[in-house]
Amino acid sequence: MTDSTRDFVNKIHEQQEKQRKNKRGENVPSAKLQNKQHSSNK
Repeated sequence: MTDSTRDFVNKIHEQQEKQRKNKRGENVPSAKLQNKQHSSNK
């Protein structure tokens, strides 16, 4: 593998890890917001 391909693969891995972290972070607040909406509707 050349350095350019390594950098390319590393960037893809970093993006995938960021997406995973973002999904985890987004899921928690969205669930809390849904709970708040349900409680306020009641």
